[in-house]
Amino acid sequence: MLRAEITPDVLHRRQADVLPGKFGLTVTRIDEGQLDAQLAIAPWMLAPNGFLHAASIILLADTAAGYACSAHLPEGSKNFTTLELKSNFLATAREGTMRTECRAEHLGRTTQVWAATVFGPNDKKLALFRCTQLVLW
Repeated sequence: MLRAEITPDVLHRRQADVLPGKFGLTVTRIDEGQLDAQLAIAPWMLAPNGFLHAASIILLADTAAGYACSAHLPEGSKNFTTLELKSNFLATAREGTMRTECRAEHLGRTTQVWAATVFGPNDKKLALFRCTQLVLW
């Protein structure tokens, strides 16, 4: 069940001085079982080979999954932590905006599983991401 107190504004305030805020991540949608986010690709997010660094893609997908988990924590739980994450990289980008659509695969009392698809400019699929979160009581 979606927690009404978790809004994009709340998440943006929380991230202001930490990594997602430094990347300029913006949550664009929170709904039951889903969260979408985006960020503008900057030259400093590239790897030395000139392509988008994998960590930049992971930052977007993992942050979206973490925010989605926070927004869907069971009543009475304290927090969560990541148990596992996996990503398949399909393409790259060097400029423009990347966005992710993060969807719940499982919302249990002890674990949550989130899947995210990361898109680059022109909606080109950049990566498929999945993570498992442990709910902390």
